[in-house]
Amino acid sequence: MLPRTLVVLLLLIGAAWGQSPAQSFEDRFQQIVKEADREQLYRLFWALPKGGDLHHHFSLAVPADVWLRSVIEARGNLFYTRLRTASCAGDDAPFLRFLTIQRSTWAKLPLCRQAEYTPMPELTESQKSEWMSSLVLDKSGEGRNEFFEAIVPRMGEINRDPKVLADAVAEMLRRTAAEGVRYVETQYWPVNLMDATGRTLSEDEGAEVMRGILGRPEVKATGIQVRLQAPLIRFRPDAELALERAYRFVDRHRDLWKGINLVGREDNDKGYALRFLDTFRRMRRQYPGIHLSIHAGEKDSPGREVRDTLLLGAERIGHGLNLITDPEGMLLARTGKFLLETQLISNKLLEYTPDLSKHPFPEYLRTGIPVCLNTDDPMAWDSNLTDEYVTAVSTFHLSWDEVVGLGRNSLAFSFAEPPLKKRMLEEYERDVLAFEKRMQGDWKAELEKVQARPSGYANRAILAGH
Repeated sequence: MLPRTLVVLLLLIGAAWGQSPAQSFEDRFQQIVKEADREQLYRLFWALPKGGDLHHHFSLAVPADVWLRSVIEARGNLFYTRLRTASCAGDDAPFLRFLTIQRSTWAKLPLCRQAEYTPMPELTESQKSEWMSSLVLDKSGEGRNEFFEAIVPRMGEINRDPKVLADAVAEMLRRTAAEGVRYVETQYWPVNLMDATGRTLSEDEGAEVMRGILGRPEVKATGIQVRLQAPLIRFRPDAELALERAYRFVDRHRDLWKGINLVGREDNDKGYALRFLDTFRRMRRQYPGIHLSIHAGEKDSPGREVRDTLLLGAERIGHGLNLITDPEGMLLARTGKFLLETQLISNKLLEYTPDLSKHPFPEYLRTGIPVCLNTDDPMAWDSNLTDEYVTAVSTFHLSWDEVVGLGRNSLAFSFAEPPLKKRMLEEYERDVLAFEKRMQGDWKAELEKVQARPSGYANRAILAGH
């Protein structure tokens, strides 16, 4: 529930937004969308002031080229990647090319297994390109199984070294800031960081590592505010114990960690929502003020997963794709008390909605259900938040008021502390007005000044017109 003072502020902002300036810009916005070519349209939404990215899996959000450079240049460590199979005795695990590990792990492997790996600095240019491609759904036929069963485990240990992590965070946030994003609420729980010797850091040591990273001058210079959620895999046998541990961890680190999330394939029924009901109720008796944003409804089949997840106490729902199949859930969602975190590109590439024209997003948006746009796992899609906006406007003919409302929702429903939330909302409204003023003039000349950096996805699917 939003604090009363913030609700009043939002109502005042909404009333002001309903006046003539926004209405007068609607015609200009539709003119630009109609007359702009693909490159101009991309520049328009690159320059658009954006709110926050609320559904953001950290390790799968750092671009593949950033991870590549970070592990090749790892200070005080050396990383190896698996290029070949040696058919070693006793190794019955499926072969996963480009699984990447650090030196301390490699040194413990039998000699036969060691021979399967190559030091990252020794990769050829061709192998580097293949390594990056192995972390992206960029080929025909790749989809949900490639993502969950290959890309996710292939990450191996590239996100476990604190120094590698520091470089990756700084560059990821710098690129995110370049497209006008002001807030990132990422899912990251430091339960498996390890130093170059192979010593696993405690989760509290890991929290200090992240706190130090976010305090670095180059990170602060991006201007992005970062808050975190502790995610846990919902279908594991010990998930209830992990949930209790997550509550304890977030409670100890409330300055940065604001909430908890249940993640993992929802077509694995071992992670069904009501399994956790008793645990959430017990935790709420002990811990006040810990927010919940929980994945629900990311399934092909109809169901009431979103309703069941709201019963857990969720304030935001990740995806919510099959909510549209549940009439009672749809009516509940129209109360406006919780937000749906929508990821169009993710839903397309993971084949939940391969035809985006059939995505339920516009039904949610236009029946009064709060929604916002998010990137989800932009490393794997080779995408960014600009791509989500361009895709939404191009597919569903959004009005200017709807576009601005998406960014506003992403801040109003964030888990940021109220003073920060208030400030970000005020700055967002200010920047939107300035953007309108810029585009009321010679919009083509204004867009010529925009230095957009299209993603790989944009180059393949937006600018190429596919």
